[in-house]
Amino acid sequence: MLGFCRGRRKFLAASLTLLFVPAVTWIYLFTGRFDDGKSVSLSPLDTQPHSPRYAASSQRESLEVRVREVEEENRVLRKKLSLVQSRSSSHRHGNRTKTYSMEEGTGDSESLRAGIVAGNSSECGQQPMVEKCETIHVAIVCAGYNASRDVVTLVKSVLFHRRNPLHFHLIADSIAKQILATLFETWMVPAVRVDFYDADELKSEVSWIPNKHYSGIYGLMKLVLTKTLPASLERVIVLDTDITFATDIAELWAVFHKFKGQQVLGLVENQSDWYLGNLWKNHRPWPALGRGYNTGVILLLLDKLRKMKWEQMWRLTAERELMSMLSTSLADQDIFNAVIKQNPFLVYQLPCFWNVQLSDHTRSEQCYRDVSDLKVIHWNSPKKLRVKNKHVEFFRNLYLTFLEYDGNLLRRELFGCPSETDVNSENLQKQLSELDEDDLCYEFRRERFTVHRTHLYFLHYEYEPAADDTDVTLVAQLSMDRLQMLEAICKHWEGPISLALYLSDAEAQQFLRYAQGSEVLLNRRNVGYHIVYKEGQFYPVNLLRNVAMKHVSTPYMFLSDIDFLPMYGLYESLRKSVVQLDMSNTKKALIIPAFETLRYRLSFPKSKAELLSMLDMGTLFTFRYHVWTKGHAPTNFAKWRTATTPYRVEWEADFEPYVVVRRNCPEYDRRFVGFGWNKVSHIMELDAQEYEFTVLPNAYMIHMPHAPSFDITKFRSNKQYRICLKTLKEEFQQDMSRRYGFTALKYLTAENNS
Repeated sequence: MLGFCRGRRKFLAASLTLLFVPAVTWIYLFTGRFDDGKSVSLSPLDTQPHSPRYAASSQRESLEVRVREVEEENRVLRKKLSLVQSRSSSHRHGNRTKTYSMEEGTGDSESLRAGIVAGNSSECGQQPMVEKCETIHVAIVCAGYNASRDVVTLVKSVLFHRRNPLHFHLIADSIAKQILATLFETWMVPAVRVDFYDADELKSEVSWIPNKHYSGIYGLMKLVLTKTLPASLERVIVLDTDITFATDIAELWAVFHKFKGQQVLGLVENQSDWYLGNLWKNHRPWPALGRGYNTGVILLLLDKLRKMKWEQMWRLTAERELMSMLSTSLADQDIFNAVIKQNPFLVYQLPCFWNVQLSDHTRSEQCYRDVSDLKVIHWNSPKKLRVKNKHVEFFRNLYLTFLEYDGNLLRRELFGCPSETDVNSENLQKQLSELDEDDLCYEFRRERFTVHRTHLYFLHYEYEPAADDTDVTLVAQLSMDRLQMLEAICKHWEGPISLALYLSDAEAQQFLRYAQGSEVLLNRRNVGYHIVYKEGQFYPVNLLRNVAMKHVSTPYMFLSDIDFLPMYGLYESLRKSVVQLDMSNTKKALIIPAFETLRYRLSFPKSKAELLSMLDMGTLFTFRYHVWTKGHAPTNFAKWRTATTPYRVEWEADFEPYVVVRRNCPEYDRRFVGFGWNKVSHIMELDAQEYEFTVLPNAYMIHMPHAPSFDITKFRSNKQYRICLKTLKEEFQQDMSRRYGFTALKYLTAENNS
């Protein structure tokens, strides 16, 4: 309380100083000396050396110097004052019955925000405030895999600073919609709504405009937002995907209140010389007002634009200009500028710190005195993070901060703002509330209901299954410590692969750099990488397998693990087996016999004969021969040595082979996490559904050695872990009995006899 009072005294003192000092100084300047009451003449005669008023003139000049000094002191005072205001408002935060977005938030950005407020105190002080629970609408055009990744970073920067409910309007192609819909659904951020609009349906609206810009046809779709977005939506902030926010987006939303007359577009002046037409010989840009405007950040008054017949306005302008220009060079930006050139009254010019454009030839450094002044950074160069700017390291670090920021920390409620009922969230809360927190296995049970953020197709994916319906996808999951296996698997398996990677946000970026730096991975477009972000204390192995399985596009899948290398040519061999064993009309699970080596360097056997020789020499072993023979003993390796045709085997307790099955097979049971019974339970379910287990006589896979995982170490060292696993097994078997009735009794019997 004492500190709060002192803060208020400092605030009052600073305020009085700020008001009193310049007032007294200017009175003195314009009224002359206080003692005689004579005003200071501004006549040129006063500057003559022999003028009777020369002394007064000299005095005026000295006063002007002093005024400039005082103004500089006031600038410093204003900066300090804004910081005091920021601190005092945070003290008062809890006592207000009605608060506003400028003074309340859920982000961790107080120190960053204080610097921004200080650098723009005059601007912020004049801005109308946004109601605390007012929804801010944001529109983004997004298409493809890379743009989807960029959107995530943009959204993180907005969520980090935000204090208001948000409604994202995403104009997306089918790829981006699949990725972002899954991401937002699993992210479950309170007070955030997302709607999608089919970008492919809008292509006909703009496809008649030739465009040379790298954004392609999607770079023109901002022009049709008045038609695309709901008629009830009156205003929206439109953002490029390569934007990073350094402040609360509510400050930008508040600028709408400054629009006057027929102003319907809020834009920042273009910071390059592009529209001045002097970048190279014969450079001929589209018409623009002065330097033109950049469309990376736009405020759109949709209701007024519709009344002005915006659609007709931009179309007529584009048709006229294309007669001479033939195509656009900067996509929608060229057409926006051509319209503004004819109708300058449409624009409210935003301060340029709302769109600091980072490119090699921009005047971006004139937008701020200090980097703390920044509000929005726009990486609008095709080179992105490699642009030249004296502060580029600061910008890059800010961008990387959001890139690697743990998105789970952004799942925060906006206190005092009623949010829409979310069915998934309600169901989750109900399920969690039914768990007994005093149960010693509570953490295991809770893991089953944990919703992990999931980013599908983190890298570009391009694959069409073979037309003969025999195609097979290898399915596996991994964490960062198994990343080195990826290149080896890609060399052994040429077919499609679906991988679920369990990573933190920072590790996801490390993986991205690794994949982009690997010639092997870079040349493979048929590998789907699905990031499941870390949360909780257990490795969700079966959830990861289910994510990878769900996004298989081929009729069949090979359920493997990341630390196994399939034999060379297995992909083509399996496709032949699918036909030979009539898998399309029968329920079969094809078993790939599993072996292992204890050597980190192995000359991989190129044939079954070579593998048998290595078995005899002790270079290879049947998988888990030394520690868990039950897991693969039913494969009958003795019979496999001489087999030349596929043979059937029966299910036995604890059987966990690696199999090829149809895509519509049962999922893995999510209750099993970490180490133990995760594959066993799945094979049991396949058997309960009457899958026939068939061993392939000329197929094999080899487990490569690695350090033990954290989960297996915990299983071996923690008695409670093993007790809980036994409890979960019993509950699973009871569930099997309920689902499959009499058929499932054999699993209880087999378990008791094992």
